[in-house]
Amino acid sequence: MNTALPTTLSFTDQLQATKSYMGKLAAAQPETMAAFSRLHNAAAAPGALDTKTKELIALAIGVAARCDGCIAFHTHDVLEAGASEQEILDALGVAILMGGGPSVMYATHVLKAVEDFKTS
Repeated sequence: MNTALPTTLSFTDQLQATKSYMGKLAAAQPETMAAFSRLHNAAAAPGALDTKTKELIALAIGVAARCDGCIAFHTHDVLEAGASEQEILDALGVAILMGGGPSVMYATHVLKAVEDFKTS
């Protein structure tokens, strides 16, 4: 049985490829990408919510929005922030609540991403 997801890259490879093309986009659109980077840093910084909680929210939104690039970035970042697999699974439950069946499909991508990042 083929268990491959639609992407041909592992999520670790997808993260690196996306970062590379984001660099190219930043070279072509420096002001826009600098502003996006500042927005990302401001939104992800600890405040009333800690970084791990914010990354769990971002991951759930990435699933509900059906964005594999978001899944790659935020799975990596939420693991780096110290989230447990159970915390990630709880966030996926919320994503499924908000996004229905398509979010179930993308929640499976997060499980694959967790596997990829834990073995890299």
